[in-house]
Amino acid sequence: MNPRSLLLHAYVYAVLVFILLPILVILPMAFSETTYLTFPPQGLTLSWFGDFFTDSRWMASTWFSVKIAVLTAITTAVVGTMATYALVRGANAMGTLFQAFLIGPIVVPHIALAVALYLFFQNAGLSGTTLGYVLAHSVIAMPFTVFTVAAALTSVDPALEDAAMSCGASRFNAFRLVTLPIILPNVISGALFAFIISFDEPVIAFFLAGIRDKTLPRMMFDDIEQNLTPIIPAIAVLLTLLSILVLLAAAVLKHMADRNKGAEGQ
Repeated sequence: MNPRSLLLHAYVYAVLVFILLPILVILPMAFSETTYLTFPPQGLTLSWFGDFFTDSRWMASTWFSVKIAVLTAITTAVVGTMATYALVRGANAMGTLFQAFLIGPIVVPHIALAVALYLFFQNAGLSGTTLGYVLAHSVIAMPFTVFTVAAALTSVDPALEDAAMSCGASRFNAFRLVTLPIILPNVISGALFAFIISFDEPVIAFFLAGIRDKTLPRMMFDDIEQNLTPIIPAIAVLLTLLSILVLLAAAVLKHMADRNKGAEGQ
């Protein structure tokens, strides 16, 4: 390996260590027997996980987050697929502007986006509502769904749909019966990414939260202000496991998508 390659590998591993080190510090703290955060942990116990699952407040916020995340995943999967189809199949002079709008939620800081959504939703009566949460989370999750679906749709030959329409199918049926089964693994992958982005989102939830209905990340921030117990690292462990499961599911779906491409090529 030449010096440039060695330097690149060293940089990549340094970034990985920088990302993983906080997780490696937080995870052991979830098993500490003390009632306050300490590292290294003193003793080993699973009681903090039990406290989380038996506390009605934590369970209410968790199920509320699940509901918002599921609705966000469905919304972004449907709207994102339609937007991607229009972007890929109907590319025109507006395509560049459309892409800029899609990238916007990634480029704009979430705090600025949260303030703007809060001011708009206050006037529209959507602040603190399920619909407001779903719309806000769909905005920030949509780019990831669109890019995931676009990666599959650009590799699908438009001649397949043309052949279906030449046999009497409408454009919608040609998409539904020919293209959609091919890109379906990517659509589901995009929905999974939207789910985890919505479930873990803390900034917008902080501005949109109502008196009663609060997402899990917002509840975690409220608990940190009052009680700094190892239940927060315990929840972090569960969220980490959830993210790993989503990544594994996305990897399986990517394998299915690659297999579909191979079958299409044959």
